[in-house]
Amino acid sequence: MTESERLDATFIALADPTRRAILARLMQGEATVNELVEPFQLSQPAISKHIKMLERAGLVSRSRDAQRRPVKIEGEALKQANEWLAPYRKVWETNFARLDDLLGDLQEAQKSGKN
Repeated sequence: MTESERLDATFIALADPTRRAILARLMQGEATVNELVEPFQLSQPAISKHIKMLERAGLVSRSRDAQRRPVKIEGEALKQANEWLAPYRKVWETNFARLDDLLGDLQEAQKSGKN
């Protein structure tokens, strides 16, 4: 899978609120599929499909622990997505800084007009 395909897979996986909720739960520690089913009104097969999508994107992995197959979060795909977003974050921060400056100027002008 190319870097572009991995990034696409990550954002496609993150586009679904159930998958984001699964990742949020896994930030607390690994869990089995049955443990991940509990907070959702979805069947075990439906949650398994979500986990497979997350696994294909490299966001989670499964291991074998005797009879258990715990799922755990993996950070590399999120790190790559974060690195891809970094230049855009700079644009947002610059725009917010300009907006802060403008609001400050407007507040100063309003104070000057009242005195």
